[in-house]
Amino acid sequence: MKMKTYRIRKPKIVVIGGGTGLPVILKSLRNQSAEITAVVTVADDGGSSGELRDSIDMAPPGDLRNVLAALSDMPKLYEDLFQYRFHEDDKFLANHTIGNLLIAALSEMRSSTYEAIQLLSMMMHVDGHIYPSSETPLVLHADFTDGTSAIGESKIALDRKTIEKVYVTEKSGEKAVHAARKVVKAINEADMVVLGPGSLFTSILPNLVIKELGDAVRTTAAEVVYICNIMTQKGETEHFSDADHIRVLHKHLESKFIDTVLVNTEKVPEGYMDPEVYDEYLVQVTHDFNGLREQGCRVVSTDFLKLRDGGVFHDGEKVVDELFRIVFGAKI
Repeated sequence: MKMKTYRIRKPKIVVIGGGTGLPVILKSLRNQSAEITAVVTVADDGGSSGELRDSIDMAPPGDLRNVLAALSDMPKLYEDLFQYRFHEDDKFLANHTIGNLLIAALSEMRSSTYEAIQLLSMMMHVDGHIYPSSETPLVLHADFTDGTSAIGESKIALDRKTIEKVYVTEKSGEKAVHAARKVVKAINEADMVVLGPGSLFTSILPNLVIKELGDAVRTTAAEVVYICNIMTQKGETEHFSDADHIRVLHKHLESKFIDTVLVNTEKVPEGYMDPEVYDEYLVQVTHDFNGLREQGCRVVSTDFLKLRDGGVFHDGEKVVDELFRIVFGAKI
């Protein structure tokens, strides 16, 4: 088996997810020599995104906005304006961001959030490709182990029940089958597919349970890497080990498709996290390296931790350094 080499061309890396974790990785990837494609969840129904998707027939813009900012080389002032959120007491515009409103306006003008993101990518000099996972807004459903269910991404964690499975439907109630254009092609042609970091049930799986997209990730020849969360999440992954994350992913796609798992082993200082700001995060994810290997995964465990502003994050530079070591060493 000969080794892949990327001295001539950039490696093609597809990153799939949503939430606050995805932009951290994308910002660091942007500084490396890679052809980047970001595939972003469209199942968010809370906050400004939820209000806009209810009033305009569009995919929720929040996660797409953050990814645009992460991959753009626009000046700091422009980025601050794009990310500016109106105050809660600004009655009409309360909690909306300029970026969300821009995406909404272009979505209405072009009758397509997909087209809106492509136009904004050109306007903002985005380095890479950004695609919503679906071209229509999706509704996230969760079935719990006690036989009950919940509808809506913002509702799933509220009762803190154990999730059995999640799936997505279109507004009509039909199960989501089709990925957005170019998404499957990007996954099939990738050298590496990266999942996360992000909320397992509400940021990562809403993409993978779109049938076309999940099938592509399952069958791609690319190295599939999962960046395991550092902290457990209230109402989603309480009491989870790193191996539990992988079991859930494999169960949903009915295949052991994860090749490599990145696991943080650095301890978060006791009492460091600000519980008022980061109230959804609980304790550190526990380690079960034997369980990971039983799932057929290679494990990369090291210090990926970054502490900032009373919160716990992945260090984007350390994660991307490891991703490049993997992609340069991946076998054809």
